[in-house]
Formats: sequence, structure tokens, C-alpha cells
Amino acid sequence: MLEGMETGKKTRRVPARADADVKATRKVHLIGVGGSGMRALAQMLIDRGVAVSGSESAPSAAVDRLTRAGAAIALGQRAENIPDDCDVVVYSAAIHEQNPELQSARQRGVEVLKYSQMLGRLMAERVGVAVSGTHGKSTTTAMVAYVLTQAGLEPSFVVGATVEQLGGPSGVGAGRHFVAEACEFDRSFLNLCPTYAAILNVEEDHLDCYRDLSDIVQAFRAFAARIPAEGLLVINGEDRNALQAADQASCEVESFGLTDACTWQGRDLRMVGGRYVTDIYCRGALFTRLHVPLPGLHNVYNSLAACALLHHAGVPAEQIATHLGSFTGTRRRMTLKGQAGGITVLDDYAHHPTEIQATLRAIRDFYQPRRLWCVFQPHQHSRTRFLLKDFARSFGQADEVLVPDIYFVRDSELEKDCVSSQDLVGQIRFNGGSALYLKTFGQIVEHLRANLAAGDLVVTMGAGTIWEVADDIVRWIGRDR
Repeated sequence: MLEGMETGKKTRRVPARADADVKATRKVHLIGVGGSGMRALAQMLIDRGVAVSGSESAPSAAVDRLTRAGAAIALGQRAENIPDDCDVVVYSAAIHEQNPELQSARQRGVEVLKYSQMLGRLMAERVGVAVSGTHGKSTTTAMVAYVLTQAGLEPSFVVGATVEQLGGPSGVGAGRHFVAEACEFDRSFLNLCPTYAAILNVEEDHLDCYRDLSDIVQAFRAFAARIPAEGLLVINGEDRNALQAADQASCEVESFGLTDACTWQGRDLRMVGGRYVTDIYCRGALFTRLHVPLPGLHNVYNSLAACALLHHAGVPAEQIATHLGSFTGTRRRMTLKGQAGGITVLDDYAHHPTEIQATLRAIRDFYQPRRLWCVFQPHQHSRTRFLLKDFARSFGQADEVLVPDIYFVRDSELEKDCVSSQDLVGQIRFNGGSALYLKTFGQIVEHLRANLAAGDLVVTMGAGTIWEVADDIVRWIGRDR
């Protein structure tokens, strides 16, 4: 059966999909259920009536929310956590093969799936919209899901971050669209089956599972090849690696950017109140004027990609501009934690050099602080080692950089011995920056309390638990200092 989708000058026809495996699933156990993607998947399964159990190594607010929603979650990972009548066991990318629950599931003959494989099954039921790229996936995915929701199209969605305007990181709607992040780590996105997809950018990252940049580009090329001929791929027309990734796609390809060669072009950019306003053109014709909802030039690009996907999803231009303009972002993306005594505290997920640079520039443009303090927690020793010099150059917009120990996850002990936070601090100083290594969060908080003054802004950055520092500083500035 074919469904028509109006796209302005022509009608795009996309296949309706179904997957009996998901519909027959009644009980799912998720190992590592507290991770950002896994907890979104768990909530989505709960919303569709699946009995969800899971395990996590430590308590968290995410685990508490899932428990209140009806999931049976055990702390600690043991073979007996898996229910006897479990249909499917799903595990996150952070789970090793030696995990006792994973080993037990295999021994018992229970079907075992990676997170991305289960996500792919859910996507196969709908018209899939997948957003890939080294940076900007969560924000752009959330933009698309939010506008579709506001436009009354009732999408299902999974975002790798909490979206307050959507009630969380995931949701189940009666509409035909399924919107999801497409993560390249461990080539996870090759398990998805999108009809529409975006490649926002392609850079070096996850070099613990990729050989080099060319290997990463090849993975994105394989992702592009998964889009059916009747589908659509939207790519960053100013990103050479993204262009290479799309060079063998069988579907129609459209580009976005600020140059004349792009299908979707932002023109006449101007700054209003710390955010950009741009006229968006499609194939040389004015499409709409957009007040980009979030600070930073990088969010102009995210918005262009979202506009293209939303247009092909059938949302009129005026609705795209209205609803996208009211989007307030995702949690841990330049999130305002508190302001008092002339001090502003933000928290951000940035953990790659390009993200850090773009976010710090956006913060300076929007807030114009007297001094910009960046508390950066490196994420993984391998990423820090491979990208050390790029990291060191990315803090140019910060007046002061404070660095605790590297967040240790997935790496081996051998990798841990190869690089340290002191190495990063040394490189930042070599590049002319002011940086200080402070081993613990407590030491960082004490240093900030002794040195912050009115007009200063502190941003905590990283994919680990560095947000705890932001919370401590907010509590401090909220008291009579």
C-alpha cells in the first residue's frame, strides 16, 4: 500500500511499513535502562503497553521516573533480574559481553537486541525520520518532533535528551511519523530504516570504534544507502564529509546551508536579541522567515535541516516558522540553571571540540558576560587522547577553563594510562588559554566560590556528571553570600 505526501510541487510516495515482531512483543527487559537513549526507548515501550523491566548500576532521577511509569527496575546487574517470561532483552552500547544479564539471556535463548535494533523495529512500523551527524542530533530531532506535534500530526519520537515541551525524551503518537536520533557510535544507525533522513555534519569522533575519518565517512555512506529510492536525504551542503557520504545515495538528496549552491539556504542573517533571524529559501524561492529559536550559528544550520524534513513531512511553511520559533530546546543544551547576584549558571552536554567552540561562541553572543568560566569534564580517555589538540583549541571564547578528572566510561585501563586532564590543561595553556586542573568537583566548587563575581557566567560542559557542579553553584548563589 502506498501513501501520498504533498511536498509542494510534487507528491512524494512512501511505503507504509509494518513489523509483526514488535506488535507481538509483550515483555522487554532493558540492560542499562538509565542511559539517555535507553530510557527514552523504555518509556516508548511502556506507552505502547509493553511490560518493561530493566536494570541499572546506580539510582538516578531517570530510573525513578521509569519506576513511577510502571517499569520494574533493579539496581545492580544480575542474571535473576531478567523475568522468566521475557520476550526480548535489549542492551545499550555501554554494556559489555561479560555482563551477567546479557550472558544469561543468551544462555536461555531469549532474543537479544541492541538498543538500535529495537529502535529500528519500532521505526519500521511508521514513516521513519532519522537525524544523524556528529553534532546537533538531539536538538534537530527535538525540533522536528516538536513541530510535528504542534502541527497536530501526532508523531512517535525518541530523542537522546529530555525535551520539556514534549513531556520527556520520547512519546507515542497516533500519526504515521517516527522521529529518532541516528547515532553513529558502534555503527548503531545502520539498524534504522528511515524514509527521510538528515546528515548534519561528519567529523572525527568515536575513534575507539572507527579507524579514522574515512572509516566514519564510509559508515555515513552506508547509512545514506539505507534510505529507499522513494525517500529523501537532507545533508549539510557546506560539509565536505557529508557530501561524500551522500555521493552514492539512491534517493533524492537536498542540501542545506548558507551558500547559493544549497537547496535550502539561509539568507540575510541578522542578530536580534542574541538570536539569529534568517530568510529561508528553497530552490531560490522564499520559503519563510524564521526567528531561530536558540542562540548560536550552529542552530541556524540545525533549523535549516529541520525545515527541510518538516516540509517533506507535509507541514506548511507558516506553521513551521511559527512552531519552530517557539521551540525552547532540550535539557543540557545551554540550559539556564540559575541567576543570582549578577552570576549566571548554565549547563551543556558539549563533549566534542566543535560543539564546545560553537556553544561557547553562542553563550558569549547571547549573554555577553564579563568573564566566561567553562568547567569542562572530558568524556572518555580515548576521545581526549585522539582529539587532544582540537580540544585545546576549542576554548578560545572562555576566559577561564577548569578541568576535573576525565569521565571514565567504556575505555580500558590501558587507555586510562595514556592521557590525563593535566595533559589537556597543558595544551590549553600552550594555546594561550587560562586553564586549571582541579581533581574533584568539590575543589572546583570551592575555587568558583572564591573567585566568581557579578557579571560572571559559569557553564558546565560534558557528557558525564559535571552538571552536579552547576547545581552546587546555583545553590550557593541562591543563598546570601
